[in-house]
Amino acid sequence: MKEQIFAQLKKDKVKFIQLQFTDLYGIVKSLTIPASKLADSLEYGTWFDGSSIEGFARIHESDMFLKPDIATYAVMPWLNSPDGNTARFICDVYNHDGTPFEGDPRYILKKVVAEARKMGYEFMTGPELEFFIFRRSNGLHALPHDQAGYFDLTTDQAYNLRREMIVALEKFGIDVEASHHEVAIGQHEIDFKYGDALKTADNASTLRFVLKAIVQPYDLHVTFMPKPLMGVNGSGMHVHQSLFDIKTGKNIFYDSKDKYQLSKKAYNFIAGLMKHIKGMSAILSPTVNSYKRLVPGYEAPVYICWARTNRSALIRVPKISKNKINSTRIELRCPDPASNIYLAFAIMLKAGLDGIKRNLIPPAAVEEDVYHFDDSKLKTLKIDTLPNSLLEAIKEMEKSDIVKQTLGEHTYTKFLEAKMKEWDEFRLQVTQWELDKYLEIY
Repeated sequence: MKEQIFAQLKKDKVKFIQLQFTDLYGIVKSLTIPASKLADSLEYGTWFDGSSIEGFARIHESDMFLKPDIATYAVMPWLNSPDGNTARFICDVYNHDGTPFEGDPRYILKKVVAEARKMGYEFMTGPELEFFIFRRSNGLHALPHDQAGYFDLTTDQAYNLRREMIVALEKFGIDVEASHHEVAIGQHEIDFKYGDALKTADNASTLRFVLKAIVQPYDLHVTFMPKPLMGVNGSGMHVHQSLFDIKTGKNIFYDSKDKYQLSKKAYNFIAGLMKHIKGMSAILSPTVNSYKRLVPGYEAPVYICWARTNRSALIRVPKISKNKINSTRIELRCPDPASNIYLAFAIMLKAGLDGIKRNLIPPAAVEEDVYHFDDSKLKTLKIDTLPNSLLEAIKEMEKSDIVKQTLGEHTYTKFLEAKMKEWDEFRLQVTQWELDKYLEIY
């Protein structure tokens, strides 16, 4: 495999290598080495200062190194040059003594995936990342000429940009299945092929920085901020997920005899997600802004329930085609694309496995529009709600043993510290709304 990579470097005229990894927030970080140093990096790793990365090491233990995953090789199409091209590898992070760094989000996901494999399962995911495109000039504004709505046929600038994005993503080995305009003005979605959780997390993280790079030359900005505009739909990251039997290759969520065509383990998995969802919220919806998306009226879930056709539910079971039983899956609708995707997938899987281990059973499906329920009906049906602020989500995470087990002591503590600091920064702000509301009348 290494020999093939070096042959491909030569064929692709690669002169520089970007070594990529993600920080605590899921933001892609990188350092660049000459292609001539790749052999050393593959053998011994490339050293860097971990104390400079959010959520990584303290200053006195900052020496870390990166090891490229050769399966993630791709040439970066916007960095082509007559002097030589640039390729990237996604890397794993190691401590100075050669042990995996426990705070590496990719390693955290790998650990839970390994736990699932020990149980005989392969975790498959398919995230739907929504995003907005804004103009940069004179502040950020929605794209000019973009007045389209959900699935509208358009030939405006955004349509051409999505085509460019798809071409670039395919050069990274990402198999795009669909792209379309979303509900809000300036809002879009690109979906790619369902796959194993680690590869899918790599692809989703790649998608976020690729889209930003594609629009930059046009003086535009792609944002995955959950709620950039008041009064319109926010951007979610609905995550489709299922478990496959490692030995047979069959989807273990399917059962033809069930009303919803779901197996007992699928119900266990749903119950695990529902039981732990409040403690998971700070991971899945990790910003102050996330909770301005999770409000009634904009198709984002607020109530902890599940259903087939009801899009106000937290978990939806997409209809299963007769000849596509391996497509059986559940869709978790609360995560947003600002999340660290590795951590999000890890905690979803951990919660679902806990449901299977403990044989948890979910409540009955709720197919009515929950937004129309009054408090009395919600109480009768015992339908709980997600946290309504980052602070509430932090408090729920502090009580969650499953989140602590998933992240490990280091990342769990660092994440809570970082998010509490973020909340305090927000809490101390004096906003324009407050000035407009109170300044003159008091």
